[in-house]
Amino acid sequence: MKVVVIDNSSDIVEVVSTCFGLRWSDTSIVSADTGAEGLELIEAENPDIVILDINLPDIDGFKALEDIRRFSQVPLIILTERGKDTDIVKGFELGADDYIVKPFSQVELIARVQNALRHTRELPIKEHSFVASKLEINFAKSEVKVEGKSVRLSPIEYRLLWYLISNEGKMITYKKLLRKVWGGTKIRARRDLLRAHINRLRKKLGDNLESPKIIVTEHGWGYKFARPM
Repeated sequence: MKVVVIDNSSDIVEVVSTCFGLRWSDTSIVSADTGAEGLELIEAENPDIVILDINLPDIDGFKALEDIRRFSQVPLIILTERGKDTDIVKGFELGADDYIVKPFSQVELIARVQNALRHTRELPIKEHSFVASKLEINFAKSEVKVEGKSVRLSPIEYRLLWYLISNEGKMITYKKLLRKVWGGTKIRARRDLLRAHINRLRKKLGDNLESPKIIVTEHGWGYKFARPM
């Protein structure tokens, strides 16, 4: 497994390297201490996962995350000292797969990495494609089209969509969606975070935000996917 670590602390890079080495002995770690160098490494190395600090000396880590998501959907975990709810929510909204606040334990990091990798390797449903009205999804290639035009989803938006589709017509509770999509991540602003992702997903699918017909809200309970007509 190849890992890119973007962090200007050599001590953190060493600890992360130790964690991966204990669990995956064949891990190759490449590191960058600036956001610009990190972006270049990701493009050049095509890693299996990225560990990113948002406190970087050259650019804001959130800006680095935005830039990464413009060309790559690689699993990415934010590892930082900044633990405010607003920072955590922003990280997820910009496409992070998980968010860990320093200091952290080796066990926690390994568990979060396993969770992020597992999500990227899962196929949500047995069928390789889903077609209904203006919506086309190729699950084997993780491709989504609306009215024939490709739509780019963040990893979390894609996981939300495939989980809702795999349970088409069934109401999925907020709690279950959060557990299935984000794993055991502990954040206090969970409901607002989920709502923000659902609304962005609706917008990308061409759903009506005021009166949604595809991702339907069951007020006080959760959401369900209704096949577009």
